[in-house]
Amino acid sequence: QVQLVESGGGLVQAGGSLRLSCLASGRTDSTYTMGWFRQAPGKERDFVARINKSSGTTIYADSVKGRFTISRDNAKAITYLQMNSLKPEDTAVYYCAASSRVGFRNTREYDYWGQGTQVTVSS
Repeated sequence: QVQLVESGGGLVQAGGSLRLSCLASGRTDSTYTMGWFRQAPGKERDFVARINKSSGTTIYADSVKGRFTISRDNAKAITYLQMNSLKPEDTAVYYCAASSRVGFRNTREYDYWGQGTQVTVSS
């Protein structure tokens, strides 16, 4: 089993920045990909970004490309999501996820999920 705990959410004005962190524990050696997803009220959970733990290869949703950066500290088992130039439409609960495969954009490709952290961007 793998446990994921997100932190770093909060309230920020449009144009501001936040950095989310995801601390993994347990059988972290069984996972290959870390991802961030988000879910706004009344909407489906959407892909934001993912990183391959060994190669460092990243993929981003078009809506966040150029504004968000996913990174990982393998030694500390922490995955980060740096969010710049935030917009009101970025408001959502952000979830960290881990996949035991080479996961990409689909929630079904991820096996473990954190509880989420709220990000609210005011206009």
